[in-house]
Amino acid sequence: MITKSQVEHLIEAEFGDSPIFAVSVEVSSQNDIRVLVDNDNGIAITDCVKVSRLIEGSFDREVEDFSLQVSSPGLDQPLKVLRQYKKNIGRSMKLSLLEGGSIEGVMNEVGDEAIQLTTREKRRIEGRKSKEWVEEVHEIKIEDIKVAKVVISFK
Repeated sequence: MITKSQVEHLIEAEFGDSPIFAVSVEVSSQNDIRVLVDNDNGIAITDCVKVSRLIEGSFDREVEDFSLQVSSPGLDQPLKVLRQYKKNIGRSMKLSLLEGGSIEGVMNEVGDEAIQLTTREKRRIEGRKSKEWVEEVHEIKIEDIKVAKVVISFK
């Protein structure tokens, strides 16, 4: 049986120093292999083809039959690995937090344990007649994030 760690090791050994990286690897008991890959510079179909050919050429179908699906995470999919967070610095994010609630803003920085998100909203300032834009910077631990998604904008 093909294992998840075998597939992960293949990808890391081949693409470890490149912008291509594995987001997730799943291997079922029937050897159905599903791999999500991303690229620091934006994923292309050729990146998926490279990973697919690597895996395809590394296992012998005569010994163990398997099915293989290599794709990129969709725009609507949540971020799963730290490298995805780093790739999306400067983009608008919506975070659902473990403690409940959500927060939306621009991700400015990504560290190993936390991210920095700037929110912007109109608030009434004491002593002023109209609302004004107020920006706040929030430091959020990655372990406190339940779901992180990039906000898609067509502006």
